[in-house]
Amino acid sequence: MRRPVRGTGPVTGCHRCLLSCLCVGGCEPAAFSFLVLLIRQRRFREELRPLQQIILRRLPLIVDLSSLEELARQVDSCRLCPLYQTRNKSVFGSGDPGARLMFVGEAPGYHEDRLGQPFVGQAGKLLDRLLDRIGLSRGAVFIANVLKCRPPGNRDPQAGEIEQCRGYLERQVSLIEPSVICTLGNFATKLLSGKDDGISRVHGKPVRSTMADREVTIFPVYHPAAALYTPSNLQALEKDFDQLAELLKQAGAAGTLPTSGAAASAAAPGKTSRKRDEPDPPPAKQVDGDIQLGLF
Repeated sequence: MRRPVRGTGPVTGCHRCLLSCLCVGGCEPAAFSFLVLLIRQRRFREELRPLQQIILRRLPLIVDLSSLEELARQVDSCRLCPLYQTRNKSVFGSGDPGARLMFVGEAPGYHEDRLGQPFVGQAGKLLDRLLDRIGLSRGAVFIANVLKCRPPGNRDPQAGEIEQCRGYLERQVSLIEPSVICTLGNFATKLLSGKDDGISRVHGKPVRSTMADREVTIFPVYHPAAALYTPSNLQALEKDFDQLAELLKQAGAAGTLPTSGAAASAAAPGKTSRKRDEPDPPPAKQVDGDIQLGLF
């Protein structure tokens, strides 16, 4: 049997049919796995490049991932981007699988990468205190990140990494069905809100958005790491968490969540808004490899 000429093999015959099935959403898991295998082979990469992002985005939606446990196993074996080569453990997330409140950070840090759990360093301890402040615990919420693997040196997440990992986060939201997603820091806020406004301008302002084909309330706050050594950021974070608690109470009473205009009246007394032209706060000091970049 003749071998196909290098670079011309995958987009003929049954391969083209498989790609067509993928685009219309009728791809079987076995066929989908075959397509992912083709993408990983260098000689097929150029032919499949136009459909690569479609394939990556549909990964958690096509394969039978009907529970968080199955999705976590898929994440643990993921090889879709180079970050798997440098990670120690993937960090899927943890908490209540039916939580009304979900937190989304940016990426695992040094300690998370070692333990495979989200927010276990100094920033995680601050998050625990903030949860306790409003009468919650980790067991009552779900905590995840945009990226499931640590970027080397805690560098900022890259666009390709975010795109390849986004499907996992969307599937988590689809399975958990939270009412509120609290975004921690700049990257998570921009990704889930679809806007480019910096966190210093939008923190504490809930907005309605669509995530995984469902409407949710996005509530942006500073990343806890940004408040570790900046008292003003810590004060803002505490006030925002007080407002977050009020949002959850209103949602429980009315069955709906207010928009940012209605939420503003529920903010803590004395809360002042940041002027539009006021500069962003300085970045937090980095210690022990625990602080993520791009927090502002």
